Amino acid sequence: MPADPSSRTAGESPRSAASAPRTVPSPQSRGSGASAVEVRRSTRRRRTVSAYREGDRTVVLIPARMSEAEEQRWVSVMLDKLAAQESKRMLGDAELAARAELLSGQYLGGRARPATVRWVTNQNTRWGSCTPAEGSIRLSHRLQGMPEYVVDYVLLHELAHLLVPGHGRRFWQLLEAYPRTERARGYLEGVVAAGRLPHLTGPGDDQS
Repeated sequence: MPADPSSRTAGESPRSAASAPRTVPSPQSRGSGASAVEVRRSTRRRRTVSAYREGDRTVVLIPARMSEAEEQRWVSVMLDKLAAQESKRMLGDAELAARAELLSGQYLGGRARPATVRWVTNQNTRWGSCTPAEGSIRLSHRLQGMPEYVVDYVLLHELAHLLVPGHGRRFWQLLEAYPRTERARGYLEGVVAAGRLPHLTGPGDDQS
């Protein structure tokens, strides 16, 4: 079990003593200042992988026999699971509005200033939408439970629409500063492929 009872855990709770821990850069933190990831390999762990928050870092427990490539893949998977748990549990409308303000300041120079940001349950044909004239942004409730970086991407997408209405070159240039755009789009495209949700428009798409 995590030392901190309040830590959030994904996967099985650690049962065995971990050996040879090492800290690796988080795939989600490069260039963002997020917490580091500590990988702990255990000879007693055969198949299970688990992860939990411990203070300012994330601990990922894996079997000792895993290769470097498998380690990288599982670290990414477990970080996504933790992020999804936290996003679903923590982001209400107030937190979403605060997140929008943070993203605008970090990637859009604070120029996108929505009047309202909220979740809606009647938006089933798109991930998010905005009305520039009103300064309102709405995100589909179906994004809840997805990794934080995915929600951030959709939110930033709608914030950019407050500055540029369409999906032309100027619009996509605004999103170039966000380092996880391609990964977030890949995640959403995977959801689309599974037939669960419609996709967010991309370069060359005509829908708004």
